[in-house]
Amino acid sequence: MSTPDRTAEATSLATSTAQLPQVHEPRNPGMELDLDIVERQRVNTSAVERRCATLPGRRSVKKDHQAAWLLKAITMIDLTTLAGDDTAGRVRRLCAKAAHPVRADILDALGMPAITTGAVCVYHDMVETAVEALDGTGIPVAAVSTGFPAGLSPYHLRVKEIEESVKAGAKEIDIVISRRHVLTGNWQALYDEMRAFRATCGEAHVKAILATGELGSLRNVAKASQVCMMAGADFIKTSTGKESVNATLPVSLVMIRAIRDYHARTGYRIGYKPAGGISKAKDALVYLSLIKEELGDHWLSPHLFRFGASSLLGDIERQLEHHVTGQYSAAWRHAIG
Repeated sequence: MSTPDRTAEATSLATSTAQLPQVHEPRNPGMELDLDIVERQRVNTSAVERRCATLPGRRSVKKDHQAAWLLKAITMIDLTTLAGDDTAGRVRRLCAKAAHPVRADILDALGMPAITTGAVCVYHDMVETAVEALDGTGIPVAAVSTGFPAGLSPYHLRVKEIEESVKAGAKEIDIVISRRHVLTGNWQALYDEMRAFRATCGEAHVKAILATGELGSLRNVAKASQVCMMAGADFIKTSTGKESVNATLPVSLVMIRAIRDYHARTGYRIGYKPAGGISKAKDALVYLSLIKEELGDHWLSPHLFRFGASSLLGDIERQLEHHVTGQYSAAWRHAIG
């Protein structure tokens, strides 16, 4: 079968999934802290683990459909560099990749127009460089903040860091919560902290990083998710990527169902961002399947779902090249930055 014939369906699917019109969700204003809702949170760990263990085998897409889903996944990546040796040159290269995430010859073979990643995520010190590099692309810059990754710097400095990142041009702020508030059950303190961070962000959207690998239990994850959403978080995010355990399917299922519960109660849609350890295209497909099944197609948008990743894009591009040519290329041919 010729390449145009083989990719015709992928082109149709990709156009409908990767090029959806911009959706502007009303922002979550938050609500008063309701400790009854928080304390009612329950998680059946064995049921959660059983559901997640069966998902990869039951939900798989192949060939043209897989190409379409992978193109969609690219539009929902927060392309990230959070290394101690980041330089302005590295960030500029990352931004160039975000603006042109797939080689032109691959997109041409698929009959696809240009696509971009969802955002570029950097430390505060690199925000101005990223904003300048992305000028005219429409790609927002996300800044990790509030003493990332531990969140243990003085409170006034964490607030000031948000202010400075917004001033530098960041449109999204990924904040880290104080884990001790969760571990000690001090939900009022967590709520007040998150509420203050949200207010400081102003028009910039705020993603609350729960650092789920350090919260002790899935029930704590459910409670922290509810409190952060009540305090006005636009997104809830699994991890900083620096913990020993980052994004997992069981944690994701618990957080996604918390989002579903909050939407049913308030009518506001909260975004979800798994981060850390998602580096393979096949893993991205599983997460997208989970979102589709638990939250529905409306959440399959960069406005409501993001991958926090650095190497995921390279593997997706490699799989798309295989779809077009029938051959796997070396990973170094798909460098990120």
